[in-house]
Amino acid sequence: MAKSKIPTPARWSRIKLFAMDVDGILTDGTVLISSDGTEAKRFSILDGLGLARLRDAGLPLAWISGRASGATTARATELKIPHVIQGRPDKLTALTELAASLDLPLSACAYMGDDVIDVPALRAAGLGISVPGAMPEARAAADYITNRPAGLGAVREVCDHLLAAHGNKSRR
Repeated sequence: MAKSKIPTPARWSRIKLFAMDVDGILTDGTVLISSDGTEAKRFSILDGLGLARLRDAGLPLAWISGRASGATTARATELKIPHVIQGRPDKLTALTELAASLDLPLSACAYMGDDVIDVPALRAAGLGISVPGAMPEARAAADYITNRPAGLGAVREVCDHLLAAHGNKSRR
């Protein structure tokens, strides 16, 4: 985890979209499936407040997941995440399409992911971010590795850096 050095405030301030994977970033990567087929995930309240503060500050947010999940949809709805893309394992294509629809270059996007399918998006984004427990390929592709683990405040750590760099304009 040699990349834990925090990027400069100037680098954080160039970010105009914060996009992230879900499983292994917003959660610890565990998916609970009951015998009746219902699914449950555990999301961090710390991460949720960070995302709400960024949303309130006007920074666009996106979740890009390789798999579709009702639990992801429910949490995204609760947090009013405006861009939720599910069932898209080609994260770079999804990120590129979203950035184009928002008239943003990829250099203005931060992407946070933890596995090999996230590597192209991590490399292409203006700021690639991963977590300590990520797969080695994702950690190697990232510009920054959070100190906090996935599902336990890693996203909040990034939100706090973005808020600080953007003048902490949150109304919360």
